[in-house]
Amino acid sequence: MSKSKKEEINYLELTPECIHGFEMRENKKVAILIPRFTSKFFGKYLLPLLKNKFIPLKLDELGSETWLLIDGKKNVQNICDALSEKLGEKIHPAEERVTLFLTDLYKNKFIKFNELHKN
Repeated sequence: MSKSKKEEINYLELTPECIHGFEMRENKKVAILIPRFTSKFFGKYLLPLLKNKFIPLKLDELGSETWLLIDGKKNVQNICDALSEKLGEKIHPAEERVTLFLTDLYKNKFIKFNELHKN
């Protein structure tokens, strides 16, 4: 086997970890706090003038429940199992819905997967 050949990764075995902070909103819903500026220039000169340094991205009930389970220790399968136990039919099929949601979070750089970002 050559080293250039990619190894297969089981999505359900990946361990997501949050990159951004969050705050709890009404009815136990989460808002992810996305920094307004990532540039050092804007961060240094404009952020002190702004009332809010973050843009809140409000999640619905299922998104909030999923976000709260992302701790850098549980893998995707553990998260799916916990959500299925807590929410039952509301999240069925859990694996499909959770993996789609986590994929969106990953693409938008709100989470990382520890196995893909080993330093």
